[in-house]
Amino acid sequence: MDYQIENSHLAVKIKSKGAELFSIVDQRTQVEYMWSADPKFWAKSSPVLFPIVGTLKENAYHYQNKSYSLSRHGFARDEEFKLEDQQKDSITFLLTSSPSSKEKYPFDFELRIKYEVTDHTLHTHYLVKNSGNTEMYFSLGAHPAFKVPISDALNYEDYYLEFNKSEDIKRWPITREGLIDTTPQPVAMSGNQLGLNRELFVKDALVFKRLSSSHVSLKSKKDKHGLTFNFDQFPFLGIWAQTGADFVCIEPWCGIADSVNHDQELTNKEGIEKLSANQLWSRTWSAELF
Repeated sequence: MDYQIENSHLAVKIKSKGAELFSIVDQRTQVEYMWSADPKFWAKSSPVLFPIVGTLKENAYHYQNKSYSLSRHGFARDEEFKLEDQQKDSITFLLTSSPSSKEKYPFDFELRIKYEVTDHTLHTHYLVKNSGNTEMYFSLGAHPAFKVPISDALNYEDYYLEFNKSEDIKRWPITREGLIDTTPQPVAMSGNQLGLNRELFVKDALVFKRLSSSHVSLKSKKDKHGLTFNFDQFPFLGIWAQTGADFVCIEPWCGIADSVNHDQELTNKEGIEKLSANQLWSRTWSAELF
C-alpha cells in the first residue's frame, strides 16, 4: 500500500512494502527528485538495508557456533511493514522479528522507520530496539536513488556531487563476489567535486569510509534544482548507479560488506553495531531539496 505525507513545500510517497520511499515532489514546481524504479535497470527506489549492509562472504555468517545465511542487504527491504502512526507531515512504519526472520537472523528486534517533512527537507529516522534478552548485532543502511538529470532537458554528465569539506577521497573496491577489497584506490576529483558520468560505476559502487564531510550536494551549473544530503551519523558512504540508468544513489551506512579476509564471525564484522537487551539505537539522514 502507498502512503503520502506533505507540507506546503514537499509531497513524499512511501510504500508499506519495505517502508520504501519512492517519490519526493516539489509542491510548487512539481519537480520529481526520486528515480522512477524502472525495472529495465533497477526496480527499487530507496530500499532499507537491514540487518546487514552489502554482501556476506559466501552469503553466510557465524554466530555462537551456528551458521546462518543472508542474501545481500538483508531481508527488511522485502518485508511488509506495519503502519504505526501517520500525521499529515510524518509517518512511522514498524517491522518486528518473526519465526521466519529468526531462522536467518536469531535476534528479537523492532525496526521503526519514520519519515517527516519540515520546510524543504525530508528527514528519515531509523530506530532499532533490541526486544530480546541478549546482545544484538546488526548493520543498517539507506539506499535512496535520486533522479539524474533532475531537469529532463539536461544530461547525466551535467551534474556533480559536491562534498562540504575537502577530501583526499579513496574508494574501497568491491570484488566480483561483492566483498570489500583490502587496498583503497584514489578517486579523481575536481577540488571537492565528483563529476557524474556513465562510466563511474562500471566497477560497482564507490565505497568510502569515514569521510571528513557531513553532507554532499547533488548539483549542476545548468540547473537550479538539486539537493543537499546530510549523512553525519553514518561512518560509511556508498555512491552508485546502474550503468545507463538516470539516477545516482547516495547511500549512508552503519555497516559495510564483508572484506575479502573476513572470518565470517558476526561479532567481528567491520562496522557492526552492538545493542544491549531492551536498548534503543537511532540514526537519521536528511535531504534538503532546492
